[in-house]
Amino acid sequence: MQPRFEYGDAVRVIRNIRDDGTYPGLSRGHLLVRRGSIGHVRDIGTFLQDQIIYVVHFLGENQRVVGCRETELIAADDPWVPNRFEFHEWVYARMDLAIDGKIVVSSGDQGQVEKIFRDSPAGVTYQVRFVEQILLVPEKALEAVNDQSLPEE
Repeated sequence: MQPRFEYGDAVRVIRNIRDDGTYPGLSRGHLLVRRGSIGHVRDIGTFLQDQIIYVVHFLGENQRVVGCRETELIAADDPWVPNRFEFHEWVYARMDLAIDGKIVVSSGDQGQVEKIFRDSPAGVTYQVRFVEQILLVPEKALEAVNDQSLPEE
């Protein structure tokens, strides 16, 4: 297991990092670092002997030092495609969504993001679970649900 990044490397976090209950002085779920932020690797370690953990110093607004898994990071100069929605975020369809001409999700129906695809030729797309259907939906066809406290299924 070799680390992808070295001490001092500039890295970008590709998803929002929230407190898992281990960050001092903040409550569980508090946003620590916003996706797209750039920081520098300060230390490298392992967790459970099978995950590389990087201690990254983010120099932005909060000056946070946060542990990140390798899967949460890319090199700072790698291409970055920002996205509006996050994993598990509640969204609603801005328009009717159809398969073979049959509407399977109506405008206004709510769903939950299960996966994000940034490399689609059509731009950012999301795998969204609606009540009885999982669809691949372009970002422009979704809108944020303001109340993120909806119950999880």
